[in-house]
Amino acid sequence: MYKRLTYITILILIGIAAFLRLYDLSGFITFLGDQGRDAMIVKRIVTLEHFPSIGAPSSVGMVYLGPFYYYLIAPFILLTNFNPVGLAYGVAIMSIVGVVLSYFVVKKVIDEQTAFQFLVLSVSSTALIKLSRFSWNPNLLPIFSFLTLFFFYEWLKNKKRYMSLLFGAFLSFSIQLHYLALFLFLPLVTVYAITFFQEKKNRMLLTGLIPALLSFTFFSSPLILFDLRHQFLNSRNFIALFTEGKVESSTPYFSRLLETIQQFFFHSLQVSMSEQFAVILFVILAGLFVLLIKKSRSTFLLLHGLTFTSFIFCFALLESARHLHYYGPAYLSFYLVVSALVFLIPKGYIRYGTLAIIITIFVFFNAREYAFLWSEPNNQIEYAKNIADSFKPHISAQPIQIVTIPFTESDSHYRYFMEVDGYDILAHDSPEQAAELFVMCFTKCNPTGDPQWQIAAFADKKLVDSWEVSNVTIYKIIHNKL
Repeated sequence: MYKRLTYITILILIGIAAFLRLYDLSGFITFLGDQGRDAMIVKRIVTLEHFPSIGAPSSVGMVYLGPFYYYLIAPFILLTNFNPVGLAYGVAIMSIVGVVLSYFVVKKVIDEQTAFQFLVLSVSSTALIKLSRFSWNPNLLPIFSFLTLFFFYEWLKNKKRYMSLLFGAFLSFSIQLHYLALFLFLPLVTVYAITFFQEKKNRMLLTGLIPALLSFTFFSSPLILFDLRHQFLNSRNFIALFTEGKVESSTPYFSRLLETIQQFFFHSLQVSMSEQFAVILFVILAGLFVLLIKKSRSTFLLLHGLTFTSFIFCFALLESARHLHYYGPAYLSFYLVVSALVFLIPKGYIRYGTLAIIITIFVFFNAREYAFLWSEPNNQIEYAKNIADSFKPHISAQPIQIVTIPFTESDSHYRYFMEVDGYDILAHDSPEQAAELFVMCFTKCNPTGDPQWQIAAFADKKLVDSWEVSNVTIYKIIHNKL
């Protein structure tokens, strides 16, 4: 009876996870410039037009990620006949599968009670729900980071070469999703060193790295080959991030650390707190974690505790906004550590009471942020498509070029729908003269006199048409042949 009730409860939680990640996805999906860019690249993959060897560029320093994310989500766009909502469904489905897999991992490695609480936190976490409800390369990082740590742990424990292969592959996948996954190296190296000196099978630990290195290199090879063909452009840009001070901050490290801790607790718990209180909570959790490791002797928990804490200290080194998606590698490790802390409480009513209180408080604060359950949808896909469709009566010659004013506005989400409809649109950096130039003005502008180079380079400009759609005024410019 107990097992049957447990199975039913787990199925209900998985159903809730699916509902929270799939409910009205098309209405609330984020579909802006980055998503439009990705959709165009994915569309070209599935139509066999182009197979990219690089992924999205970083927001600072133009360091390119690997192309893994594009190939991972590409099949999903076919399921919706090139409607970009298919990519969001792909991310949501993989996130749901990842939550389920993570539950079984914790159940296998730790115990059922810890796995249950971990599942509740993972299912109801606003941070994880937000990341799973639209398509973007950092959004799957929590799942891939967690599986990377699991395969690493399994390899250390059982010395199976196929686990080493999986570890290397998922480490490559994680780094290709976002370079913040590089912070995983600190806990990985630390736990590897501890295991190396504790065990006598040092030769197996050394030779066992070979499959991981080969797997990592194989799955990273498109980016490696790109770098070789372009005189190590990506490597040089990555080094320049640090040597030219592009990621350094003028504020003291301690101030950034306080902000990093505060914002992590805000995103992971959905609780606003002062920096001082956040630091106190962090210190308490760190102390409890030390007691937990002494009691449990669990290498798996040690690995995740180090992942969470080292990520906080490493991320504090960087000059960056503390956005929700930047903490991706730390979320599931944090939820696991919190779930496992129940170990420290003696069995009985006190333990189960504490468990109930933690779950109730967590779900309460997170459920308040499920805005998609009661807010009006933003319909960003429909919005982008309506603007793209408005071009059709005004295009009489191709290829065309599209420019936005101000230049900080993106237009890839509009370009995507026009490309799907078969229009020949020049890339932003194309030196080719377009037959017609369209200037999208999101503020008051001078469409023929703006200094953007695509406008300046357009020969013999003649403004012949304009129209308004939503909050945009669009101007059509042709070559004056008189």
